Amino acid sequence: MGQSFLAHNFVAGSFLPMTSSQDRPHFFYTAPPGACPYLPNRIERKILVDLATPDANFLHSRLSHAGFRRSHTLAYAPICDGCSACIPIRLPVRNLTPHRTQKRAVRRNADLMRSLLPPTATDEQYTLFRRYLDSRHSDGEMAGMSMHDYRIMVEETPVDTRLVEFRTPDATLMAASLIDVLEDGLSAVYSFYEPNCPQRSLGSFAILSLAELAMQMELPYLYLGYWVPGSPKMAYKERFQPAEILRNGTWQKLDLNYPPKTERAHPFPEGPLF
Repeated sequence: MGQSFLAHNFVAGSFLPMTSSQDRPHFFYTAPPGACPYLPNRIERKILVDLATPDANFLHSRLSHAGFRRSHTLAYAPICDGCSACIPIRLPVRNLTPHRTQKRAVRRNADLMRSLLPPTATDEQYTLFRRYLDSRHSDGEMAGMSMHDYRIMVEETPVDTRLVEFRTPDATLMAASLIDVLEDGLSAVYSFYEPNCPQRSLGSFAILSLAELAMQMELPYLYLGYWVPGSPKMAYKERFQPAEILRNGTWQKLDLNYPPKTERAHPFPEGPLF
């Protein structure tokens, strides 16, 4: 998996106290470099954390606040040389102000029923997931995922994970979102939807619906992962305003009139994570 570090002493070049609520150290790993999935001619490097611990929810919440994301039982964050284009982004849901196009998406999907479910994979979900990938991400790193792979993505989780389904009145599955419940918000792990209904703007609607769900659960934020300036597939995240981005260890309002510089080593927080 790569070089291992004891996180109580070392995280990405900074000496940080990394003990948890149970006062136990956590191991971090560096992953082998690979091609960047967002920007051409870039090399991606990640740091990984195993979440399969007794305090997984606590650890996941704190790492998410520090800019990490979850995949299966691991949390990860970019540590790319000379690039900090992957910028953590979240929405303060009570202040979210949908623009006209987003309001139209809400109206056009008013017939959909939202269900909050346990993380259980079904053949019906996979059929929609497969159709979505083939239409939108046929050349992506997830393009070859089998039903077995999909089941692992949904069900292999050590944290509080839910699956949100969106269905028409006749029970047709139109969209689904895999989410994690954090101490201070919801984290949108992955969403997919019916690609043959572009007039519904299901992707935008799913985000707005998850923001509404966070408010109903009295959670202040919806974490959307990484916003990558210059990446067309990630540009949609900046359309939800107001938004906050993590820069130099601090969450700050995203101001598109003053875009952040990204041609430097990826920053990491300088203070304690726990």
